[in-house]
Amino acid sequence: MTLKVVNLGLPKTGTTTLARALRRAGCHVADHRIRPRQTQNTQLHNAFVADLLYRGYFETGDPGVYFQDFDAISEMSVLREGRSLWPQMDYGLIMAIRAHNPGVKFLASSRDPFAMSQSMLAWSDLGTSRLPASNIPGMPEGFGETSIERMQWIEAHYAHLRAIFRDDDDYLEYDVADPAARDLISGFLEIPVHWWGKTNVNKLNEVA
Repeated sequence: MTLKVVNLGLPKTGTTTLARALRRAGCHVADHRIRPRQTQNTQLHNAFVADLLYRGYFETGDPGVYFQDFDAISEMSVLREGRSLWPQMDYGLIMAIRAHNPGVKFLASSRDPFAMSQSMLAWSDLGTSRLPASNIPGMPEGFGETSIERMQWIEAHYAHLRAIFRDDDDYLEYDVADPAARDLISGFLEIPVHWWGKTNVNKLNEVA
């Protein structure tokens, strides 16, 4: 199995919603972390998607080599347990995914930068502690505590993706709040996406 759908969006942009929608559309989705029920390969159980992508990239050149049981990735970054890995911000890794998975489609789940920043702030200690205490591409340790800093980082990430995929038919950036998001994704991937909603909602009733 090769990767057919890879989401390069940031956390708190409806990535869990996307995972459920793709699963209900028949995809085998890796979302942030591999659950034991998803694969019989015990070496992958509870592994972070980001770790596996980088292991494959540096060991073989193919970031998807450990994803033989999956054809989609909905969230790939990790910022916990001492790990700060952001493959969706790594040009070399993104291009390696494309090179080793012909025909792969790239999504970029997004939302209003201020709304995303506020959702990060409200989600556990993501905005208050983990972001400012970590080294992140585009936002080194000591930055990310204020809304302005988080928004600037958010906007820069999507600007980077637009520069990489300028006029590329295999790339779709969508706003999770757009009522047409489900239809846009369905048309782009050329698969019927029947379900769309909110999952992993935080205390502000916002999507994850």
